[in-house]
Amino acid sequence: MKKALVVGSGIAGIAASIRLAVKGYEVEVFEANAYPGGKLTAIEGKGYRFDAGPSLFTLPEQVEELFLLAGKDPKEHFEYSRLEVVCHYFWEDGKRVKAWADPERFATEVATQLGLSDQGIREVLQRSAFIYEHLAPLFMHRSLRKVGTWLSSQALKAYLNLGRLGLFSTMHASNTKLLKDPKLVQLFNRYATYNGSDPYQTPATLTIIPHLEFNMGAYFPKRGMHDISMSLYRLALSLGVRYHFNAPVEEVLVEKGRACGLRVKGENVSADLVVNNMDMVNAYKTILKKQVQPKKLLEQPKSSSALIFYWGITQVFEEIDMHNIFFSEDYKKEFECIFKKGTIYKDPTVYINCTAVSKPDDAPSGCMNWFTMINVPNNQGQDWDQLIAQARKDILSKLSRLLHADIEKLIEFEEVLDPRSIEFKTSSAQGALYGNSSNTRFAAFLRHPNVSSQLKNLYFCGGSVHPGGGIPLALLSAKIMSEEIPELKK
Repeated sequence: MKKALVVGSGIAGIAASIRLAVKGYEVEVFEANAYPGGKLTAIEGKGYRFDAGPSLFTLPEQVEELFLLAGKDPKEHFEYSRLEVVCHYFWEDGKRVKAWADPERFATEVATQLGLSDQGIREVLQRSAFIYEHLAPLFMHRSLRKVGTWLSSQALKAYLNLGRLGLFSTMHASNTKLLKDPKLVQLFNRYATYNGSDPYQTPATLTIIPHLEFNMGAYFPKRGMHDISMSLYRLALSLGVRYHFNAPVEEVLVEKGRACGLRVKGENVSADLVVNNMDMVNAYKTILKKQVQPKKLLEQPKSSSALIFYWGITQVFEEIDMHNIFFSEDYKKEFECIFKKGTIYKDPTVYINCTAVSKPDDAPSGCMNWFTMINVPNNQGQDWDQLIAQARKDILSKLSRLLHADIEKLIEFEEVLDPRSIEFKTSSAQGALYGNSSNTRFAAFLRHPNVSSQLKNLYFCGGSVHPGGGIPLALLSAKIMSEEIPELKK
């Protein structure tokens, strides 16, 4: 039996281990942390449970497919439900909008709450669906290194509609043209943050993202987001995959131009192929430092990071839903601070994820678990202690003002995650959440490929390589990667 070694057990690494085991390989995974899941893990304390990382779940079929590949019924191992409300939006002037998952109901909500025509909402979601229809089969599901991808019928279809795919304008310009109202423009500009980019720079191609939430659906796992990684981890174990924790990889072993194993804790482990799920930039700086470096990719600007306060709140706020956004009054200045000044804006947009709304045992009775996050620059050596202290004051002031309560007095549990700890815990270069940013026209299409161009038998998956960051794309990276690896004869 041929052996495959996987570096890292982020969600893509787990998915890769499952796909390789199904193909007939003996698979071992080496993880530096004491747990699987990478960013997709959990925090607990004083009766509160928080999903520590990604909080939005779309394209659940990507998870289900892994169970089906293994010959198992997904419903017996992983349960989830569709959200009726995608997000609850709050503005300083007291206006509030519930983004209902049903596009028609959402359009009606906008007309009612903001006094605006609902036609713009429909046009935006139609545009998003159009871009998805033309780019998803090409960009999300296929390797861009293959000539066949660019000569496929999907590619021809995209070429014929190139001017309508958003490559030649920014997300902000495109949203402004269709929506006009500043509040709605801001609402749809927010989707740039889903891959750590700036709506005033990133191409309008990324207006593809709302299609996933509204037209295809946003979901929540019955046992929380952490169950995505844990259910797949259990599936991998059932297939015979062996996991090694507290086992940081020191080097990818290379012989005659091919990856032939790993060096872990001073010992060599031989293999027929190696899959790297570690952040691409840090991988080249560490375990691949002896190999030819892809300098252009390594030097690209990184995505934004996050500052997260996990707060146990001793009060239930009826207006708080699963996903909530409290907008900045000057969105453009906020992104200028993040991407041009490397600092945190004094009036940051605040995101609160409260899973206790759907999963009551995530907080004690009469309480809520607030995953409270703002977008911040990646780690460039800033004085984070000072920035965090000031940001905490600004966030509490904003939330107290908009929710009419002294929020600080309600906090009985607190943990903090910042760009430094994100970098340390997940080996993400500079604490960037999504690898390289997508703030130039083709950056999203020029990510590191899933197969090494330098070394045979070396493969890549995860949010820092093609097709990108976030749970669905990370899972698809493992799928695209595995399709490059032959199935073993049984």
